[in-house]
Amino acid sequence: MPPNLTGYYRFVSQENMDNYLRALDINVVLRKLVCLLKPDKEIIHTGDHMFIRTITSLQDYVMDFDLGVQFEEDLGPVDGRKCQTTIFWEGDQLVCEQLGEKRNRGWRHWLEGDQLHLRMTAEDEVCVQVFQKVK
Repeated sequence: MPPNLTGYYRFVSQENMDNYLRALDINVVLRKLVCLLKPDKEIIHTGDHMFIRTITSLQDYVMDFDLGVQFEEDLGPVDGRKCQTTIFWEGDQLVCEQLGEKRNRGWRHWLEGDQLHLRMTAEDEVCVQVFQKVK
């Protein structure tokens, strides 16, 4: 049975965000701004339904979805694109596949103790963020 990710998580660290955003064709000014953000995550996980809110001082990003069901994701706030997204469990990792203009786009969430890890990919770039559970 997969873990329940419900909780509120505070930003701890990130690696390679600028290169990840460059792979998404984000302009240099916005890349620099995003690299300064320290987002929090709120996750509500009930059965096969999940709500993930990424909270920043610039703009929040909300995903509200059913596991294993493909949906059109509007990534306008991120990079202006839309993609076909499916999120599912692979062992203890929550995996997101985003099919669209960019190859190898998606992410994985997993827990290590009270820390939530996020590995985002686009093209050949990988960005890793770590969050600490606070409630």
